[in-house]
Amino acid sequence: MRIFHVLPGSVSESSTLPMVLPAKGYVWIACGRREFELEQGAVQSTLQVLCGMTLVDLHIADLLNNQLPSHYDYTSQYDILVFRRLAAGHSETDLSHPGEVLTRTVPRGGPPVLRRIDTSPVGFAVFDRVLLTVHPAGCQALEQYATRLTSAATAASRAAGVHLPPSPADLMLRIVNQMVDGYLALRRELTRQLDHWQTELLQPKARFSNWGSLLDARISLHQLDEICEDQRSSIQDWNENLATWEPTDAIGGQRGLELLKVRSRDVLEHIERVVHHVRRLEQNAETAVQMHFSAQSNRTNDIMRTLTALTAIFLPLNLIASIFGMNFQFIPLLHQKTGFWWAIGSMALTAVLLGLLFWRKRYLRSSR
Repeated sequence: MRIFHVLPGSVSESSTLPMVLPAKGYVWIACGRREFELEQGAVQSTLQVLCGMTLVDLHIADLLNNQLPSHYDYTSQYDILVFRRLAAGHSETDLSHPGEVLTRTVPRGGPPVLRRIDTSPVGFAVFDRVLLTVHPAGCQALEQYATRLTSAATAASRAAGVHLPPSPADLMLRIVNQMVDGYLALRRELTRQLDHWQTELLQPKARFSNWGSLLDARISLHQLDEICEDQRSSIQDWNENLATWEPTDAIGGQRGLELLKVRSRDVLEHIERVVHHVRRLEQNAETAVQMHFSAQSNRTNDIMRTLTALTAIFLPLNLIASIFGMNFQFIPLLHQKTGFWWAIGSMALTAVLLGLLFWRKRYLRSSR
């Protein structure tokens, strides 16, 4: 469990739950899911002391549920956001090992980059001056943003225009935005893998054998699409509720409220970019399969057209051979010494003429 005291110009970290709020600023309490389950009594007591209220039982169950989709809920005193991350990692839960990262890999098919995407939920409880976050074990979003938050408190960062989050709601939106951008960093590798499969599918002489992986990729992309839709819906609900907020000192007044709305719209725009990209990849995978079978059908048509043309060339030759093979006593040219050569010549001439005719009509040429 990590506790950060975020003041207007500094950030300090402690390992014990605070019993009093700072004169200015707010407190960020970050803990693992299993840690929160074991220490929820102490956390509830801290929230009662700091905020004068505790979390509702249903919201505690939401924060502990590692299979819950992204969603937003609120009370008159605090807001709850559960947001499923799209980040590189294998651990989905830490239910049996408090605070430890599981090394068990979650079975998943498709390209390696899809198998590395972890969609574990991260829970946020946003109070006026307290932010409680519940993370899966080894959550990179927590580690990365804690580092950024600490570095942003330095004088060099302030001189460069990097400002600390002024409120718990702003801090939550920044963490969510970082989790969304984590997927945007993975999209290049995923796009490269699907482009490689498309190239293999359209190779005229290659035999594509990764059908199982391609099917798993389509299923995984469809699941990611559903996850992204839940993310977008939860942030939209947050934005709708944010529109009813009144400017208070806890969020920085009117300017702080406007900045919250701007950041919320920015997070929503990033999620929509992810949704657009995932759907485009899913459509590309489907299009590649359709183009593959269209190309196979086209090659089959080429082969059948060539065989049909060759059959049409040899049909007149069979007719001539059948005529001269009749059991009649008197057939023209049958008893002449040159009859055989006349028959062979007529067959060759017929074959050449038909071959030239079919070649001119492109019946004997490939369409590629």
